[in-house]
Amino acid sequence: MTVNRLGLVVHGGRSEAVAAARTVREWCAEHAVRCTDIDVWHDHGRRNSQEEVEAAGDPDLVVTLGGDGTFLRGARLAAADDALVLGIDLGRVGFLTEVPAAAVRSALDAVREDRLSIDSRMLLTLRASRRLEVPEELEAWAKYGRGPLLPPPQVRPDCEVDADWGIPLNVTALNDVVLEKLARDRQVSVGVYVSGRLLASYSADALLVATPTGSTAYSFAAGGPVVSPRAEALVFTPVAPHMTFNRSVVTAPDEPIALRVLECSGSAAVSIDGQLRGVLDPGDWIGVYAAPRRLRAVRLGPMDFYGRLRERMNLTDAPAAVADGSPAPLWSVTTPPPGDLAHLTLLTAPIAQ
Repeated sequence: MTVNRLGLVVHGGRSEAVAAARTVREWCAEHAVRCTDIDVWHDHGRRNSQEEVEAAGDPDLVVTLGGDGTFLRGARLAAADDALVLGIDLGRVGFLTEVPAAAVRSALDAVREDRLSIDSRMLLTLRASRRLEVPEELEAWAKYGRGPLLPPPQVRPDCEVDADWGIPLNVTALNDVVLEKLARDRQVSVGVYVSGRLLASYSADALLVATPTGSTAYSFAAGGPVVSPRAEALVFTPVAPHMTFNRSVVTAPDEPIALRVLECSGSAAVSIDGQLRGVLDPGDWIGVYAAPRRLRAVRLGPMDFYGRLRERMNLTDAPAAVADGSPAPLWSVTTPPPGDLAHLTLLTAPIAQ
């Protein structure tokens, strides 16, 4: 593989990451590869993913130095520009990162010499009843000790806005999309739909939709199943509900999952890969589905997912789930799907509840 431009995402709070970054820069200098640090913040503001990629100079390869959180940052950037991403493992769990820090130079050599395979991972994207924004009164609270929030998601210019299908948002999630309560003493009540049909209405602390990659993250902590990253599926998991049906639901990639905040509910926060991106009020909804594009991650050896699972995870029981409400069907079956949903096979006729 020819690497002309490399984007570097570093966990600056770890000395070993900073040291490994020096090794990457030295390697780039030796091989005449342009290396640019991709920083989240600039001039006291925070870039969105496309601005970060543009600041890096349209990289062929994004290298992350840190744990899974740092990898998620790099993955967001790489997905925005269809670049490869290589994760150097400096974290405590390391389900996403590929190689240890001691092997960073040999890993870069392997990429340059085309001794690699490409691991294609499913991504999630969103449509929503309205654009996502974080109210000013919440922003200071949400960013406490963490720096500025990511800017509100933009509307995808290549997709149509449709009254039945909502607004397409220019966001991707490698791990999960989460709808969670804002008030400590009040759960969020949400109608959950699969392919437009009401599954159940839940009252819970949170409800999340994860990819197979994200099944070992928040979804696992909430009691969801561990899914092979090679699988193609969406994993819906409620968090701390009050109902006897307390199981996750695994759907096919062509079965979108929609979450609608019920009229009697409080407001709910929308987080994408752990980043707060907006707040929904009663009556608002989001639809989560497989993105047309995918993440391309560098793999230098055989994937030992189950060995890593056995080694690093302490499996726990799932929390329970709760039902509430019966709103109207969400996904329209009387109008054709918008362009960015053309890769999904949806219901073609109404189904009685």
